[in-house]
Amino acid sequence: MHISIITLFPEMFSGAFDASIVKRAKEKGKLHIHLVNLRKFASDTYGTVDDHPYGGGTGMVLRVDVIDRALKHTRTLIKEGTPRVILMTPQGETYTQKKARQLSTADHLILLCGHYEGVDERVRALVDEEISIGDYVLTGGEIPAMVLTDSIARLLPDVLVKADATTNESFEQSMLEYPHYTRPEIYGDARVPAVLLSGNHKNITKWRQEQALEKTRKRRPDLLLREKKDLA
Repeated sequence: MHISIITLFPEMFSGAFDASIVKRAKEKGKLHIHLVNLRKFASDTYGTVDDHPYGGGTGMVLRVDVIDRALKHTRTLIKEGTPRVILMTPQGETYTQKKARQLSTADHLILLCGHYEGVDERVRALVDEEISIGDYVLTGGEIPAMVLTDSIARLLPDVLVKADATTNESFEQSMLEYPHYTRPEIYGDARVPAVLLSGNHKNITKWRQEQALEKTRKRRPDLLLREKKDLA
């Protein structure tokens, strides 16, 4: 898979993509990341990519002509497949594990990082979809782009050592994941549940399912309601 990220600050990605699972995905050749500096597509020698909004207001707006040139260039980086362009914006669809799985099957994703007061509204006609990682505002789209890349990298085939590592976890089955325990068996007044020490795998599976359901009911009942709506 190829992920191209159009950004004003490519230096922000050096640490995030050089460790852990994303690094492993790159080393295995499962993921190729291309950082595209938006300023290189400015039409002047100053690298101007933004301007004051028509009608007045605070802040600056990223120009549609600059972004269009950057997108046209980035689309040509990878020959195979049809690139999917995603604008990272608080106004987009809320990101979910289901969406991560959908995106993980793409050949080429282009992540467009907004900044300042956002992008010229006409940019929205140049992208395939808009994604938000939550109902809050960040300085720019760089961190959301990192979130998408990380969540997708771990879903790519052969990146994680165990094939089922991504199937038995929170949000995969419309529920939060069951509790985990490891050594020491006793810590202060807290003990590992006896069923996990029993060796009875049938009972362990049943306990984990019950615990996952109970945790979801307490912490994220909206997930259960969402599943009912999907089944209706």
